[in-house]
Amino acid sequence: MSQYGDYQHEIYFEGLFGVQPGLPMAFAELERRAEAALPPSLWSYVAGGAGDESTQEANVRAFRQWGLVPRMMVGAAQRDLSVELFGLTLPSPLFMAPVGVIGLCAQDGHGDLATARAAARTGVPMIASTLGVDPLEAVAAESGGTPGFFQLYTPTDRALAESLVHRAEAAGFRGIVVTLDTWITGWRPRDLATANFPQLRGHALANYTSDPVFRARLAKSPEDDPRAAVLEWAGVFGKPLVWEDLAWLRALTDLPIVLKGICHPEDVRRARDGGVDGVYCSNHGGRQANGGLPALDALPGVVEAADGLPVLFDSGVRTGADVVKALALGATAVGVGRPYAYGLALGGTDGVVHVLRSLLAEADLIMAVDGYPTLDALRAEGALRAVRV
Repeated sequence: MSQYGDYQHEIYFEGLFGVQPGLPMAFAELERRAEAALPPSLWSYVAGGAGDESTQEANVRAFRQWGLVPRMMVGAAQRDLSVELFGLTLPSPLFMAPVGVIGLCAQDGHGDLATARAAARTGVPMIASTLGVDPLEAVAAESGGTPGFFQLYTPTDRALAESLVHRAEAAGFRGIVVTLDTWITGWRPRDLATANFPQLRGHALANYTSDPVFRARLAKSPEDDPRAAVLEWAGVFGKPLVWEDLAWLRALTDLPIVLKGICHPEDVRRARDGGVDGVYCSNHGGRQANGGLPALDALPGVVEAADGLPVLFDSGVRTGADVVKALALGATAVGVGRPYAYGLALGGTDGVVHVLRSLLAEADLIMAVDGYPTLDALRAEGALRAVRV
């Protein structure tokens, strides 16, 4: 029976024939090479955070505050990383978090499609962003048998929101992830310094310009008057949702609905009472609001309040060890963002596959070495302890 950790055997055996990995094995090198590969304005958009980026940095540091307690003599020769999520059996708890400019990170400018192909090859689900270079239907078609989810930035026009959700249903996506914290953009000095807002330049708007409801709002087609389409998008993009909107969202679809950006236990309880199918603990990787709590610190309270409701998590995940720690703190599934975007920038679909396989291999091998053959064992009381720093 193969295990994710076997990826290291492939690398070592290829080394016997003089073949060394063409892509970085550690995040720091991945980040350094991606910076060299991407245009400066795009790099600042992907790598940067809000304010002085202290929350973004705190997200990463938070993982160092926890340590896994090794358990021996448990026979962890085989590990089971599979999870049940919204009626689906997924081979691992890893997923690709939505990245609004992922399409631009690929050398051919079609990173959404490349990411979907990586999902097909690895079984790691992709959450496709509303802000895509290619229409959601094309992205879904490249995902193969791997289930995907659609992330919704809820527009001010309810008819447009309904159209996007129904298109996602028809395309075969298996859930709707509603982002709550990006109806307005946060203060991002790196982007401001380059005066770069990709969508205002007409990038990553394919889901809008291909939508019949959006097109009906325009006097001319987006192809004939792209500037007018951008201005229309800017006016319709974000709606600050309130709890009273939850009934409307729930009525839009029979697909599972997940609320993204939930970090307070009371918000978890209100979401659960409102009929959502899952919550997504995230602070947008530190891109939206500086000075906030690291998402990992909020995770235990979110899990407790969820009371069995699935909890997705992202923000600050850089390594397989980070994935293991988030799972040990109760996350049902763990999302990775910047690392796979950097892999895409360096190697297209192959680069994304390499990053995902590396994360899963490290997580699997940690569970093997430390004696945790299952995710249930990993989540048992005492598996994770605070580290004195």
